[in-house]
Amino acid sequence: MDFLSKELIYQKTPQQLTAFLYEACIDHLKEAITCIETKDYPKANTNLQKVNDIIERLGVGLNYEAGIIADQLDTLYNYMANEVILGNLKKDIPILQEVLSIMEQLASSWNEAMQMENTEGQRERFRKTSAYEKNVMVTNRD
Repeated sequence: MDFLSKELIYQKTPQQLTAFLYEACIDHLKEAITCIETKDYPKANTNLQKVNDIIERLGVGLNYEAGIIADQLDTLYNYMANEVILGNLKKDIPILQEVLSIMEQLASSWNEAMQMENTEGQRERFRKTSAYEKNVMVTNRD
């Protein structure tokens, strides 16, 4: 995310920022796994610390008024954070690959939901526009 300027970040929606966080987390996890494979443990540690920071930010951003899904995501984020710590301590690649798999599924689902929201939003705007046009196009029959 080094390439993102502050100005660009401020222009993004909260949903887009969440997608960026998922992608950054995935990138750092992949980098950490590669570092463990090459026995570059300090760099792996740095990447895994970043992963936990991102997971914490994702948890802080949850809207608990949204219902049970927020509680379930919170539990999942806590699980992943604990697994990252354990994987970091043991330098255990299978543990980190499990977290990576979960994170990729979350990112995929999130992006799919954003696409559906965009489609639904477009439909809603079209419906409102059509309703407006129906009311505006009234002819005077005098």
